[in-house]
Amino acid sequence: MEAGGALKLIRFYGFRGLRIARGKGQYVWDVDGTKYLDCHAGHGAAFLGHSREEIVKAMVRQSEEIISLSSSFSTPALEDAIDSFTRIAPGWSKEVVFMNTGTEAVETALKAAWRYTRREKVVSFVGGFHGRTLGSLSATWNPKYRAGYPIPKVATFLRFNTDPSEISGKIPRDTAAIIVEPVQGEAGVIPAREEFLKALREEADRVGALLVFDEIQTGFGRTGRIWAHQHYAVEPDIITVGKSIAGGIPASAVLSREEILSKLSGGGHGSTHAANPLAMAAVAEASRILVRERVWESASTKGWELAKVLQSEVGGLRVVREIRGLGLMLSVDLRVDPTRVIRCLQMEERVLALKGGATAVRLLPPYLISYRDIRWVSLGINNCICREFGC
Repeated sequence: MEAGGALKLIRFYGFRGLRIARGKGQYVWDVDGTKYLDCHAGHGAAFLGHSREEIVKAMVRQSEEIISLSSSFSTPALEDAIDSFTRIAPGWSKEVVFMNTGTEAVETALKAAWRYTRREKVVSFVGGFHGRTLGSLSATWNPKYRAGYPIPKVATFLRFNTDPSEISGKIPRDTAAIIVEPVQGEAGVIPAREEFLKALREEADRVGALLVFDEIQTGFGRTGRIWAHQHYAVEPDIITVGKSIAGGIPASAVLSREEILSKLSGGGHGSTHAANPLAMAAVAEASRILVRERVWESASTKGWELAKVLQSEVGGLRVVREIRGLGLMLSVDLRVDPTRVIRCLQMEERVLALKGGATAVRLLPPYLISYRDIRWVSLGINNCICREFGC
């Protein structure tokens, strides 16, 4: 066969111009040895830190035993993952399905809701992000993500965090699921208000729909509780979780009340690599780290400190609108496009951050971030805002 030359890589995200060689804890190093504080963390997936020794060792052990296996079979790794995850699962949950990615978890939740209710409609919210595969994309609000695709027109988009009076009586009776993030991440890190979530619970009960909390980014300790919905006196019927549950290894999960996910058994859903032994070994070890180190408490304490320092350092600058978030899921919302600040942070201050919504600098650091790191990122943001827009 004749060689055709090097393949051209197509990137779904804009290239940041860095070649990262390694990571450890809350830091990464490029190929030239330059050290960066990672507040991007793979869109939050490296919340437990890069290359955690315990997880690396667990995966090496597992790789020497078996890597690929259908979930038609059980393995010690899968049983260990279920046992470890049971210890941290919310008390109302009774069923679990493991998948590979966040969008697959949302697809699973929606299919379960459709099967369970025998209805089609979904209620989602302006600013909500639930994934980019066609089912989950139907519930993702941003029109630019949906443009050009034959998206199933099953979702109605209501205003996020609206007054409960605007929710009351507005959920159609043919609704299968109401899906919402306890903290909208992609929209700019916007925490839900408790009265808003309570209104959704009441409406779901009124029409017989399932309430789905998308905790792909918020779950597993990042917001200062193991699950973000535990900040609120509201329990959903389903949660989707992912990103950090396996220490950055691709894995996700869906948890539900009794007899919801079971509607998909017998071939109603499936995935070749779901619950594979390698990922399950990582899930089990990550869950033990979460409990042993009480990671959510560190996220709460350090998140509060980071928000306080950011408020002190940059809260009063003229281009800063607001500092907001929960735990170590924070944003500095600007009155301008944040792209120049994010670029400056990377190039001049050696801090990696990401954009949230149209105007926010989003920060998703590992829970290992130190108080010295907190000063590093806050001073860096101050420097970049002043450099780019003036103090």
